[in-house]
Amino acid sequence: MSSAGDPAPQEDLAGLLELVREDLVRSPGTVDVPRIVRVLRRQGRVLGAAATLELTTRIRDHVDGLGPLQELVAPGVTDLLVNDDGTVWVDDADGLHRTAHRIGPAQARDLAVRLAIVGGRRLDDAMPWADAHLPSGIRFHAVLPPLSPGGAILSLRLPAARHLGLEDLEQLGALGRDARAALLAIITARVPFLVTGGTGTGKSTLLAAMLGQAPSTERIVVVEDVLELSVDHPHVVHLQSRHPNSEGAGAVDLTALVRQSLRMRPDRIVLGECRGGELRELLQALNTGHEGGCGTVHANTAGDVPARLEALGALGGLDRAALASQVASALEVVVHLGRRGGVRALEEIALLRRGEAGLLEAVTALRVREGRLEEGPAAAALAGRLSARSAPVTAGPSVVGRSGAPRAERRRAA
Repeated sequence: MSSAGDPAPQEDLAGLLELVREDLVRSPGTVDVPRIVRVLRRQGRVLGAAATLELTTRIRDHVDGLGPLQELVAPGVTDLLVNDDGTVWVDDADGLHRTAHRIGPAQARDLAVRLAIVGGRRLDDAMPWADAHLPSGIRFHAVLPPLSPGGAILSLRLPAARHLGLEDLEQLGALGRDARAALLAIITARVPFLVTGGTGTGKSTLLAAMLGQAPSTERIVVVEDVLELSVDHPHVVHLQSRHPNSEGAGAVDLTALVRQSLRMRPDRIVLGECRGGELRELLQALNTGHEGGCGTVHANTAGDVPARLEALGALGGLDRAALASQVASALEVVVHLGRRGGVRALEEIALLRRGEAGLLEAVTALRVREGRLEEGPAAAALAGRLSARSAPVTAGPSVVGRSGAPRAERRRAA
């Protein structure tokens, strides 16, 4: 029998976990102190109050939480990554870096399968990958061997501890005062836009912050493959795609959901991430009177966005000329983000338009240089579009000009 002050040995944790899971089957509920005490008594063991509380927390982390990864969840951590060799990496304010933690193959597989089940997904040898949204708000992805050469690979995107608005992003250094006024003007004018950038640049965070500035009288319909976009707005509804079941039936893709969103009386249609043929449906929706629509797209630079859209449009059956025609009347602005030295920040605002050859191009309107917003070749066109589609934005005379468009440095961007 363990003494009243001794914690449970580490080697006993796996056995206790099995006993607790069996107890949960017999008596469903939460993992709490009374349950742990009951399980320990069946083993003839008694622990002190502090040790019992510590053990309860550890077992709860393995049953309901992230198990061995739970202690890495901390303020500022956005991603937890487990590689096939068992190494664990975190992405936080210091960027992506390796931790001292290491997870064995069996432990990584068990964690991946359990989290997939929690997210309502199947993960086994027949379906060796899964993408899910956990009840805690974590976005989860996992790949099992033999697709991964070693052990299971897990990727966890943690939700922000709180909703970040444009003012919060300004305080964090993601954008300046002038840039915040520009983004607010885009939302106020109901200009359709795309937030672009590489992986981990904060696209969803900025998009949510911008949508949070939409009038409370608007209804926002968000379409996503996996729920990730959390918008601080009183009238937001979410649609999530559905993967096929074990028989390969029942799948509902983003294309179908975008079509359904048109029947839901949306004021703004938001496609969380454009990455396939559903772009065609979004463009058609935005070309039928649904102003203010938006979404995110992966792109290295704002100038790469046309090529990226052309590739996505091809998946939806659109050639370059058809895509340029559709985008020219459906999407207007690109808000591009980058990441330098671990800091996610706005880099550029560009306009989408048809070039001399009739193909799509992105032209810089505003660019951030050394913390200042400078005008590019399309600055006047952006100012004209914002002033034509909205009343003046009240952001202070030093930020917004008479037309209601953002005022920037008069030096042209290279």
